[in-house]
Amino acid sequence: MTAYLLERAWLGDRVHEDVLVEVEDGRFTSVAPDSDPPRAVPVRGLVVPGLANTHSHAFHRALRGRTQRERGSFWTWRDQMYAVAARLGPDAYLALARATYREMAAAGITCVGEFHYLHHQPDGTPHADANEMGEALVHAAREAGIRVTLLDTLYLSSGFGAPPEGAQVRYSDGSVERWIERVSGFEASTWTIEGIRVGAAVHSVRAVPADDLGAVASWVGDRPFHVHLSEQVAENAACLDAYGVTPARLLADHDLLRPTTSLVHATHLTGDDIALIGAARSYASFCPTTERDLGDGIGPSRALHDAGARLTLGSDSHAVIDLFEEMRAVELDERLATQQRGHWTAAELLTAATTDGHASLGWADAGAIAVGKRADLVVLDPASPRTAGTGRDENTAVFAAVAEDVRRVMVDGRWVVEDGDRATIGRELDDVITRIWEEQP
Repeated sequence: MTAYLLERAWLGDRVHEDVLVEVEDGRFTSVAPDSDPPRAVPVRGLVVPGLANTHSHAFHRALRGRTQRERGSFWTWRDQMYAVAARLGPDAYLALARATYREMAAAGITCVGEFHYLHHQPDGTPHADANEMGEALVHAAREAGIRVTLLDTLYLSSGFGAPPEGAQVRYSDGSVERWIERVSGFEASTWTIEGIRVGAAVHSVRAVPADDLGAVASWVGDRPFHVHLSEQVAENAACLDAYGVTPARLLADHDLLRPTTSLVHATHLTGDDIALIGAARSYASFCPTTERDLGDGIGPSRALHDAGARLTLGSDSHAVIDLFEEMRAVELDERLATQQRGHWTAAELLTAATTDGHASLGWADAGAIAVGKRADLVVLDPASPRTAGTGRDENTAVFAAVAEDVRRVMVDGRWVVEDGDRATIGRELDDVITRIWEEQP
């Protein structure tokens, strides 16, 4: 057992001073504010629980800064995304994901939901080990020191029945039955590995025919289930044309709106959609830095919350990996959309990034500094040029701090990031990404 005295720590209600935490076997066994123990390891700074990144495409990290050419149109972004997808084999994917997850760890992220659809070889042929690409992601997370929920993704169509084309052939298993068989095998091979969960995802209602959604619903059970939903107006229009209903209604009609469902983006929703999602108590995974990078729009975060949905946060395409920025962007985007301030409190946004985020990925035992929870700690510098003079409370974390203010990170009772690690992580990312772009596909 190791005892730490946290100078200031957010415990879910407010920031408390002199919080004594005892850690044993990777979990908190005691949490006591206002303590003055004779012997405990001091932890200076503002401490929050580990953050959960609920939506990641690890290979998109190679796109940062490269898709803004020609004024950064959607097509510029898509063409380069497909170019990266065509270049990655298992070894390169492992190296890129490991460096990306190390960047996440340094930003205070202790668990990631990896929305994984880069399954096969560039021509669509399965690897000798059909789950080799997924295994690369699992190994990358373990080597970076964070937990991962691998959201293995079903992708069968380029759009409402059209066959996959180009780089998309790597994504498809050919049928829902073959996808279930492959993922079941992967789940069986990883279920005893600490720090790993296997969930399921449907890329979107455009990428999986409605006739296959029933089989997905039957197999998913109580696993975490994620799906891109209503990210663009065009998706809604095409769904209405194909099925006569919105994407949210289509999922509801096939029993895929559940308390274990996470709806990624959920940007362009009708009032009925919001009511359906709220009644189901589903999660809404917002990714504001990606949504603004792609120009997709501002989703109705507060309306979803008020209807009963639970907000979580992701960095998606990794234009930025900074959940502090994602947190405050939810509030600031609502201000832009409504021309009013004060939609979300700092405590609500921290809950989205911690407790609710972890729960949506199948880790209900994480995301809080509380007895019995996994011992994850994120130590912020409260006197950096960004945070100095801001009050050293939860508002400092949400409305002032950035990823660079993270000084130390503990995951499951083990310090995985120390101040000064960023330079090494930056060099690793630069080397890995440069090699990816220099290699011929």
